[in-house]
Order: sequence, then C-alpha cells, then structure tokens
Amino acid sequence: VNVGCVPKKVMWNTAVHAEFIHDHADYGFETPGVKFNWRTIKDKRDAYVRRLNDIYENNVKKAHIDIIRGYGKFTADPEPTIEVEGKKYTAPHILIATGGRPAVPSDSEIPGASLGMTSDGFFDLEELPRRSVVVGAGYIAVEIVGILSTLGSKSSLLIRHDKVV
Repeated sequence: VNVGCVPKKVMWNTAVHAEFIHDHADYGFETPGVKFNWRTIKDKRDAYVRRLNDIYENNVKKAHIDIIRGYGKFTADPEPTIEVEGKKYTAPHILIATGGRPAVPSDSEIPGASLGMTSDGFFDLEELPRRSVVVGAGYIAVEIVGILSTLGSKSSLLIRHDKVV
C-alpha cells in the first residue's frame, strides 16, 4: 500500500492521462498549454495512501485485532508464543507481517551504487527528474521507466544481458 501497488497505480494512471492528452489532437481536441505538475500528483497520491492506511488500521481495530509493532521472535514455549521487545504474546494463530526491504549493494560491490535509489525512492522524489536511468528487467523497473518517460523524464532502462532469459 505504501510504496508498492497502490501508489504505483496512481502514477501509472497519471501517465495514462499524459498519453491521452498526447493523442487528443488526433481526435480533434485542441489542448494547448497543458502542463504537468509533479508536486500536485505526489501530494494527492501521498494523501490517498495515508487515508488508506487509516482506513485499514481502523478496520483492524473494529475487528478487535491487536497490532503489535516491533521486532519479534518465536519462543520455545509449548503454546504458539512470540516475544516482542521483552513482552510475550500467546495465541492459537500468530501472523507476523514482516514487510520487506530492498537489498542495496555497497559501493565496493557496485561502484556508484550509493548514488542510486531503490524503487521505494521513486515515491520520495520531490520533482520529476529531467533524466533518469532505471536498472532492472522486472515489471517494476519497466513500469517505473515507462511512467517517468511518459511524464517527461528522458529515461533509459538498463538490463544485464546475462540475466535476461
């Protein structure tokens, strides 16, 4: 919800609108002076994600489900038990939603790696970059480079030949 499907779909839809505007003249529409404002869509997208987070959390609370934030580990207790920051929790069913974080190589592994960002960083961009390079062959890389390019960033997609099947 935060840096994945939902905000990416908002940005994808933004790019779709840009494509429609590009094609308007072919359908007889005159649209001179149309401008795109990255800050506007970023602010609206971020507000939408915050609103969804609030809705989800309220629904969990209404269902009388406890949310326990922190680092947890299973214990050796006979019943299913986890310990989070010194406190134990026992229940017949325990869901640990770990989330995920991208692995960022060090500069010693890939020179210049610290100059880049992960796909999560795309959602932190304060303005549309004039130029962008996206590295990867997965659908996220392809979607992000398409969004950036369609919205006006001169974009390139880099793919390692030995990894493409």
